[in-house]
Amino acid sequence: MKQFLLFTIKTIIIFLLLAVVLDVLYTYVFLQSKNRGKIETVFNSKAQKYDVVILGSSRANNHFVTPMFEEKGLKAFNYGMSGGHLFEASLMLKLMIERKYEIKNLILEADLNLANDHQAEGISAKFLPYIHNSDVVKKHFESQEDFKELYYIPFYRYIKYDSKIGFRETFFTLIHKKTSLLDNQGYYPLLKHKKGNMKNNIVNLNPLVHNKYYEEIKAICKANNINFIAVMTPMCENVVGMNYFDKVKKAYPEIHNYENAVVENNYFSSCGHMNDEGAKFFTARILKDFF
Repeated sequence: MKQFLLFTIKTIIIFLLLAVVLDVLYTYVFLQSKNRGKIETVFNSKAQKYDVVILGSSRANNHFVTPMFEEKGLKAFNYGMSGGHLFEASLMLKLMIERKYEIKNLILEADLNLANDHQAEGISAKFLPYIHNSDVVKKHFESQEDFKELYYIPFYRYIKYDSKIGFRETFFTLIHKKTSLLDNQGYYPLLKHKKGNMKNNIVNLNPLVHNKYYEEIKAICKANNINFIAVMTPMCENVVGMNYFDKVKKAYPEIHNYENAVVENNYFSSCGHMNDEGAKFFTARILKDFF
């Protein structure tokens, strides 16, 4: 019995030591990354100066054609993240401020994502390699139910989110394998001939009266003298429940409503995402109205 207990204790110690070593190695790799994705690029960057920064979900990533801002002499980058919520947009902005970014204008896509204040686990996981290296990241996750496990158990976060920050992603990061996420100043164009779901029903969707992360973004902009431009972006003409955007306008009157700036289906790749042609049409309108 004594030998069994000793064996068990030794095994546990070995596993803990291995977990600590792997945690340190994986984290070190992510701390060197600068060319795979938007999150690690910002985290590992030094102070930047931008005339325009764009934040939001895929409806930001696919809708704001950043090179068109550059053509107008505005240094811009689209930090929209497909699948992301305002939880991740707020944290991204906090990281920029922590790294002393100077931002004149922030465009926030704020429409469908106002209906929740949850993290998008697939996206938020990409911040977790830095949870021990940034007070901003740590504090942002403190309100999450699994924070203690993520923070205190070595290597746990890499196991739980293996598909996002596990061995495969760590290996590609180590060999500096690039992605297309940073191309076109962060804008990701959707092809016109590739059609997705062209029907959408948002009847039961309601914006939160007080979205914590939207309010955080607005407050950060005010504290740092950033011109805050919140917009609702277009959806196709087949959507059922378009009064959702009226609800948003009532709850957040400062948000500019562009949901009907583009409506024809030929400008959309799916009902919630414009194709490249539609995005250019929409971006031209934004540039005309604000810049």
